[in-house]
Amino acid sequence: MLPSKILVANRGEIAVRVMRTCKELGIGTVAVYSDVDREAYHVRYADEAYAIGGEKPADSYLNTPRILEVIERSGAQAVHPGYGFFSENAEFAQAIIDLPGVAWIGPPPSAITIMGDKISSRLAADEAGVLGVPGINDSITDPAVIAAFAATHGYPVAIKAAYGGGGRGMKVVFSADELEPAMAAAQREAQNYFGRPEIYVERYLARPRHIEIQVFCDSHGNAVWLGERDCSTQRRHQKLIEESPAAGITEETRQAMGEAAVKAALGCGYVNAGTVEMLYENGEFFFLEMNTRLQVEHCVTEMCVGIDLVAEQIRVAMGEPLSFTQDSIVRRGHAIQCRINAEDPARKFAPTPGTLTRYRAPSGYGVRVDGGYEAGDTISQYYDNLIAKLVVWGATREEARLRMIRALAEYEIEGVHTTIPAHNLVLATPDFIASTHSTRWVEDEIGYDAFAVPSAAPPLSSPSADGSDPVALVERTVPVEVDGKRFAVRVWLPDMPVVVASAGAGSAGAGTAGAKRPRTRAGAGASGGGSGTVTAPMQGTIVKVNVEIGATVAVDDTLLVLEAMKMENSIKAEIAGVVTEIRVKPGDTVGGGDVLMMVEAAG
Repeated sequence: MLPSKILVANRGEIAVRVMRTCKELGIGTVAVYSDVDREAYHVRYADEAYAIGGEKPADSYLNTPRILEVIERSGAQAVHPGYGFFSENAEFAQAIIDLPGVAWIGPPPSAITIMGDKISSRLAADEAGVLGVPGINDSITDPAVIAAFAATHGYPVAIKAAYGGGGRGMKVVFSADELEPAMAAAQREAQNYFGRPEIYVERYLARPRHIEIQVFCDSHGNAVWLGERDCSTQRRHQKLIEESPAAGITEETRQAMGEAAVKAALGCGYVNAGTVEMLYENGEFFFLEMNTRLQVEHCVTEMCVGIDLVAEQIRVAMGEPLSFTQDSIVRRGHAIQCRINAEDPARKFAPTPGTLTRYRAPSGYGVRVDGGYEAGDTISQYYDNLIAKLVVWGATREEARLRMIRALAEYEIEGVHTTIPAHNLVLATPDFIASTHSTRWVEDEIGYDAFAVPSAAPPLSSPSADGSDPVALVERTVPVEVDGKRFAVRVWLPDMPVVVASAGAGSAGAGTAGAKRPRTRAGAGASGGGSGTVTAPMQGTIVKVNVEIGATVAVDDTLLVLEAMKMENSIKAEIAGVVTEIRVKPGDTVGGGDVLMMVEAAG
């Protein structure tokens, strides 16, 4: 029997995607939201929404007590974690399972523990007879251990978050002098994004393809694989374009990879949807890791097999057997997905948080858009910068590629820079057309300079300053909170921006809940450019200051580390000289253009 109400413990695109399936199944939906997300799209879309406070994930979407409280208050009978946040957290899964009458839409905590920890997952894969990439299957705290591994296997090596995924907490080390700062950065990112600092190391393959297998298991002993996805088009180890099937792989290899993925899943007692990731190079494949959750790119599999994976997740979580068998799965055509992120490809894909002043998604035959924002919504620095996923299907790979190019041309987004120009460039390259690309291809073979064509600044909307016309009244639906629960109220108000406050408990001070701390703005011409004025390239949080006042620095020395949208960005010296002023400290929130530091030129 399906639940009557599901709480989605997530935000953005994946929360809306899960809720859509719930509505089709006649299931009520419950959203949770941080202070930053009070007016977010997933909040507006849900049947009910509850405040859980905070801005950063640790204070909101990773706040177990608050989420458990909302489950009880809302009467939700099941919880879907989406991806990221708590989706691979065994303790959270167990906390949900321990609630009377509440189902966990995900794998058992024991499977999350084994496969969610990338170290134990490698051991489990070995036991199941699935060969992994050479590495050290222990948590590492001493850089000397990594140095010894590199001395045996050679550079580059990959330092990875043991509880990570999606490229977060991963650093590639090409030489000994990079080792210690890369290790520290990997540990910080792992702690910030996954709540665990553990890391491990493995050999970094020179030119592999990233292939992942979608698996599904039920509690009745059935296990299948639904197809593979090629996720090789990446930058900073994070995916840009995914497709299914993987071109150029023989059917024999495809079957072997699928069977190996099922073995790995069964070996850890897996139930529900999961993804086994592998690296493929020169006809060989190696187990990389298993993601114990729904993947961002699950849509391309759905387009090719015609199965709603979220609906299947819900049914399996309620104890039903899989609605399909291995023999009944028919894969047809080709699907491609482009991640539409708030990033500026012309600045090495730097995050660009901001407000969407215009948003119009493409449509047409074979086109699907899974989005988490609408026009007027703000993309916060505190969360992932994925705006939407554009997915197309075609009878052939080339048909799908051309359809994607058409759909990208129809996409209209203003207010922030996006990855759309990068997708257009990549889709037109001979290597992508011929499927000869690899995971390092974007950075090493295309090169960031290819994306560095200056793009127009995102348009900004501003209200009229005239003030002479009478104020018109317009009908608005205003979100309000009463005792922490969100309601929508229809009122007639002046045609001007609405300020939303909270009512009930904790409403005092609500008008300042979203206020940003005062900050020093950069003056005219303070854009860096070798002037010695070091400015923030984007909105973010300072996580590390590497120098002190009076320090001597050389060109390209890292002065500060800025975290934006869960990515660390090194801010480097543009001139050689002496640090004369430092205006920030770790933990400070800064805006694009803020002056961070002053360097006086040497000599």
